[in-house]
Amino acid sequence: MGEKINAGIIGVGSAVPDKVLTNADLEKIVDTSDEWIRNMTGILERRVAAEGEATSDYAAKAARVALERAGLEPKDIDLIIVATITGDVIFPATASIVQNAIGAKCPAFDLSAGCSGWVYALSVANGFVSSGIYKRVLVIGADLLTSVTNWTDRSTCVLFGDGAGAAIVSEVEPGTGFLAFELGSDGSGAQSLCAPAGGSREPLTHESLDAQRNKLMMEGREVFKFAVKVQGEAAERVLAKIGLTTADIDLMIPHQANMRIIDSAVNRLGLPPEKIFVNLQKYGNTSAASIPLALDEAIQTGRVKKGDTILTVGFGAGLTWGAGVMKWAY
Repeated sequence: MGEKINAGIIGVGSAVPDKVLTNADLEKIVDTSDEWIRNMTGILERRVAAEGEATSDYAAKAARVALERAGLEPKDIDLIIVATITGDVIFPATASIVQNAIGAKCPAFDLSAGCSGWVYALSVANGFVSSGIYKRVLVIGADLLTSVTNWTDRSTCVLFGDGAGAAIVSEVEPGTGFLAFELGSDGSGAQSLCAPAGGSREPLTHESLDAQRNKLMMEGREVFKFAVKVQGEAAERVLAKIGLTTADIDLMIPHQANMRIIDSAVNRLGLPPEKIFVNLQKYGNTSAASIPLALDEAIQTGRVKKGDTILTVGFGAGLTWGAGVMKWAY
């Protein structure tokens, strides 16, 4: 084996549905109010995929944008990883469907780590590229959470939206790229955020469908406590690995789940508001798409520039968490 290769991101893209579902729209569907949703979550609206659309449709759109921005063709990609919990079908992998849709000829697989999925997938891509196994890895975070939303559950249906974000991981110049990752899981909390029916443990029946047990169920208080604690801890641990402090961070891109959770991390880490990127108000919680969607918007609006040190932190079903630090390469 040769010298370790510096791996980093060389192109980013994202895609969201056209349809906007506002808090006012939700007031007509379920017993809630715009004021309550704003105060409790910070969300104003979210995007909802059209009937007949699937996760792979948005994953492929985001991938095409990332390829174009990186000046690459689908044939240049050596591996595709799709982080998702709302795959098109139970099997095959949505990554294989995306591979065909964009015209790539390479291995492809899905990764399931809930809202932490994109950070997990980036760390896997980093391993492949930095070791020289593959040159260019397409990493996509994509979820259509509205497809597994129980629209009669007012505590959860206000939270979620649909979207996809993609990044191409490749060799970057020395001193840039991924600096460290911190991944974790606590499976004792698996039941606090899950879709209970539809797998081998509880195959679908008429009864489970009627009870909407194939939809997302969440113990809100437990997940909130976990997220507030783990977001700050993961951020501190990943920075400590490389001898950095929050003062060294130019921009933090947290998982866009809830403004109160983001605020708690900001307070714990002592970061000024201008160093946090938030677009939660427009898209809600898009699961694995959340961080790459925010990263793309941060790049397009000039919040990210070459040499910036960027901290990403995700947390979600599993229960899982993932944090990454990178020095922006372009």
